[in-house]
Amino acid sequence: MTGHRYTVILVHSTSHAIRAEKALYQAEISTKLIPVPRHISSDCGVCVRVERSDQKAAVETLKRIGLEVEGVHEA
Repeated sequence: MTGHRYTVILVHSTSHAIRAEKALYQAEISTKLIPVPRHISSDCGVCVRVERSDQKAAVETLKRIGLEVEGVHEA
């Protein structure tokens, strides 16, 4: 086990991150919007943080609503 507790999901814009947060909340997946960690990208922006155990369900939920996921990283 790597010791990472969270997964961060990157999307293409802040508005997509807000939309993702709303969809995950409705799917009863605990989420939080956070700044994109610098070790992942030097771009400013926000991403969605979920519990690592919810990663698969979160990505499936976002794909189901047509939201393109830019990247998924352990944090």
